[in-house]
Amino acid sequence: MIVRYGRMSVLGLFEHNETNIPKRDTRVIVKTEKGLELGSLVGCLCPYKAGQFKFDPDQLKKYFDDSAIDVSVEPAGKFIRYATKEDAGEEEHLQKIAKDEMTFCQKMTDEMNLKMKIVDVEHIFGGERIIFYFMADSRVDFRDLVKKLAHEYQSRIELRQIGARDEAKILGDIESCGQPCCCIRYLKTLKPVNMRMAKMQKATLDPTKISGYCGRLKCCLRYEDDLYVELKRNLPRKKTLVNTPQGQGRVVDGLILAQMVIIELGDGKIVTVPLGQIEIVEAAPSDGRADDTADEASGETRRDERKDNFRKDTKPDDSINNQKETDNTEDDRQT
Repeated sequence: MIVRYGRMSVLGLFEHNETNIPKRDTRVIVKTEKGLELGSLVGCLCPYKAGQFKFDPDQLKKYFDDSAIDVSVEPAGKFIRYATKEDAGEEEHLQKIAKDEMTFCQKMTDEMNLKMKIVDVEHIFGGERIIFYFMADSRVDFRDLVKKLAHEYQSRIELRQIGARDEAKILGDIESCGQPCCCIRYLKTLKPVNMRMAKMQKATLDPTKISGYCGRLKCCLRYEDDLYVELKRNLPRKKTLVNTPQGQGRVVDGLILAQMVIIELGDGKIVTVPLGQIEIVEAAPSDGRADDTADEASGETRRDERKDNFRKDTKPDDSINNQKETDNTEDDRQT
């Protein structure tokens, strides 16, 4: 079964022996490498038949790859049981004490003069560990902080550094569109977004209007980018010499969605002509600017993605940067 679990809403496959899967939203208790966790059953309306998942591993992997969802088809753990009212009460209790733990941890960081902002606390349902999510401008040596937290709570402690987008995913609210942030509702893969996408879609370039809750460019700018790139590929470049029903002229701009071309005629008159009514006489030489061709624009996107992947591999911003975990009986160890 597929379960969404954890504070970061991770998707994972879990082994089970159930013959019937409820066809409604259902909370479940699962066993992961962290311990017992409370999650939510995913896809209960269609992919299950007689307790068996309809897709084989190859089909499932293809579905996730096509949907650009980062999830492994390897089992993430085992299904333990369906959640009860007592489990819901325990979850509410853990959420309350997590607020106190967050306040205490922030107090300790201030006293120790650590440049850290505690964003949230995740108390593993089984009580095996407590995870503190924090933000910092650089790497932080928090070994002494881990010792104090482990001594205070007599539990395994884990600190995870996150970036601005993960903070929005945890604390996000209603966006300017009137809907909850996409990263909270369904968006699991946060791909890079660049200013070229906003320019191509003729969106305002006011940073305050095209930036999301996290302070970065809105993820929704990427949703239609592939279509814009494909449609722009049909339009001639600027300065291309063309024939039109009104006469010969040069392309000065284009309307991507409408597939119209704006042309300056020989007498200086500006006309807008449908793409199908023009005939290219002489193609404009490429000047190397990314906004001249869709191919160059898409190339810029690929370069941005490679840069983003490089940053993730070397100094990640939207994932774990450094991590420390310990318990009250073990020596500190860095992972």
